[in-house]
Amino acid sequence: MSADTDPDGPEDRLRRFATIWSRAVYPVTSTSSTRPEFEQQLLPLARRLSDALKSRAFEAGEGRAVGAGLVTAHCTDPEALSRTLDCVEAYLVLYCGGDGDREDLRARSARLQHAMAAGFAEALRERTLSEQESIAQAALMAQGVVAQALHASEARFRAVFEGAAIGIGIADLDGTVLQVNGALVRMFGVSDQTLRGQKVVDWSHPEDAPHIWRLYDELIRGEREHYHVEKAFARPDGTVLWTNLTVSLLRDPDGVPQYQLALMEDTTERRLLNLRLRYEATHDALTGLPNRTFFFERLEKALNAGEGQRFGLCYLDLDGFKTINDSLGHAAGDRLLVEVADRLESCVTAPGEMVARLGGDEFVALTTGPGTRRQVDELAERIMNALLTPISVDGRELTVRVSIGIVEGPAGERSPAEVLRSADITMYRAKAAGGNRCELADPEADARAITRHGLTTALPAALERGEFFIEYQPLVRLCDGSVRGAESLVRWLHPQHGVLGPDRFIPLAEDTGLIVPLGRWVLEQSVRQARTWREKHADAGQMRINVNLSPCQLAHPGLVQDTIDILERAGVEPDVLCLEVTESALIGADDDLLKPLRRLAEMGVDIALDDFGTGYSNLANLRRLPVSVLKLDRSFTQSMQQFPADPVDLKIVEGIVSLAHSLDLAVTVEGVETAAQAEQLRILGCDTAQGWYYARPGPPERLHELALVDATT
Repeated sequence: MSADTDPDGPEDRLRRFATIWSRAVYPVTSTSSTRPEFEQQLLPLARRLSDALKSRAFEAGEGRAVGAGLVTAHCTDPEALSRTLDCVEAYLVLYCGGDGDREDLRARSARLQHAMAAGFAEALRERTLSEQESIAQAALMAQGVVAQALHASEARFRAVFEGAAIGIGIADLDGTVLQVNGALVRMFGVSDQTLRGQKVVDWSHPEDAPHIWRLYDELIRGEREHYHVEKAFARPDGTVLWTNLTVSLLRDPDGVPQYQLALMEDTTERRLLNLRLRYEATHDALTGLPNRTFFFERLEKALNAGEGQRFGLCYLDLDGFKTINDSLGHAAGDRLLVEVADRLESCVTAPGEMVARLGGDEFVALTTGPGTRRQVDELAERIMNALLTPISVDGRELTVRVSIGIVEGPAGERSPAEVLRSADITMYRAKAAGGNRCELADPEADARAITRHGLTTALPAALERGEFFIEYQPLVRLCDGSVRGAESLVRWLHPQHGVLGPDRFIPLAEDTGLIVPLGRWVLEQSVRQARTWREKHADAGQMRINVNLSPCQLAHPGLVQDTIDILERAGVEPDVLCLEVTESALIGADDDLLKPLRRLAEMGVDIALDDFGTGYSNLANLRRLPVSVLKLDRSFTQSMQQFPADPVDLKIVEGIVSLAHSLDLAVTVEGVETAAQAEQLRILGCDTAQGWYYARPGPPERLHELALVDATT
């Protein structure tokens, strides 16, 4: 049975969602379809929502298209949109989310709801404009009929005048109202006696556009035949009447201006609906704060404010919010966000300031004007102080910690996306520094973070394209100066940045999980190279290859089998390989972590404890670790560059060497740069060394040449 026909498969669950949706919305539609027919209309819209919920990249256009589809399906009542959004909020993830991460799906669902509201508003606005056009045509026809009737027959005039569905008023050229019909009386909510005799100029309103009364003056002077505007009127009960108003000039048979005729369509409810939809499309449903859309509009306006204007932005993220959500539940997390939003809103009191919720536990606060250098610091301080007091949620007092990234600068230099990216990067610097603090944006730090992101993105393809290569640094036996092996050091030949050392990309590979396939590739290449050396150099029987092993590789379950397979394919014995593991990776390691190292050591692979002496070394651990080599960190050799060397450092190295040898461990020292260092380390009893004194990391042929020179001496 396929998934599509499975009684509880994706298609069946999608249809159940469409059924629930249709039952919720059908009572408030104006469709002539039956409820099952209406459900069939909603089914393709439900499928688009389901696909948008699970798509890799979020497509706001899909949500807007579904919102527009509601209007097409005759769901024009605001209640239909409200019920739809409630239904999507409650059931879309449940029935259409599949096996996806619930938190990510809920966030995606919330963004779809905002897009649907915006699409609904836009489609309804277009439909309204179309209807207005029809009404305007009808109004022009009515105007002609009224004018004709006025000159031809009082009886016909009265019938048309009183029976019109739109409000009609007639005034003389002095602006005195002479006649009003019943529709106009009902719109104003007063008697016709009250309206008659009033002056048109007394109907001015604070919301009037500046050009309205200029058009009126031109009309009564006979310079204009008509004009069409949107105008507000004050009703006696204190409410506002919004109208589409067409005012025309009526002339006598000789063409002399005689009256003015006003045709009014009541648009109050439609305007309120549009305002509500605009509010819902630009405000966060949970907190009531402006949302990402509204914030970007304000930020773009601030960045285009002109010369002399500046902006300041605080990008906030709650520290540890996911833990609160996971431990107390999403309902408690939502209540916390509402309280945080209230406190943030109390911090923005000056003109030009606003706070918005971008999503999840991320908020932004914006200040504008010429003096934002000082204002943004004060705003950040107010925010930190506002969140000092614990927030009570379900009887628990929750301490809120927040990391803030601050960006401040002149208008006109950066785009909104660039500003927000800088703020985001800066906020994460604050979080990485321990959180509960503010950090000011630093262009150099931004550039490093952007480069880091670019490298992270390019890593997987770089391995596939063969952009990595290996250099080898020789390991030299101190007693006779002979080459006895080499350490593999991976490099990245980046198309834009050139050759990158491991410090630039190994941490990124560990963060992304690519370190496992990259480490496997390095191990395979290194073992093959060791075989080549042994084949070409008869005296290379003791040469071995050292390969670094990251903590992520150490924890990977396939480490032992991968190593066995690589050695077998290369046709070499395990003793050709030495795996270097940092001391910090093994501090406090349990038996499960040490088990793969023990298996490798039992096979004959050497294990070296790298960077020994840089951590809080527990010397008692050495007895239980399956290591055969201690590799002293280069910090021990740095003091030996001075003459005379620090006697305390010499004693420390001597003690470590003595301890290691007593445990049958060999000692390798890194960072040897001078002959004096090499001689001192030889006297102290170190076994092998590496460093620039012998050779810098280089291609494998160079190591082969060094080994040949060693063989002839």
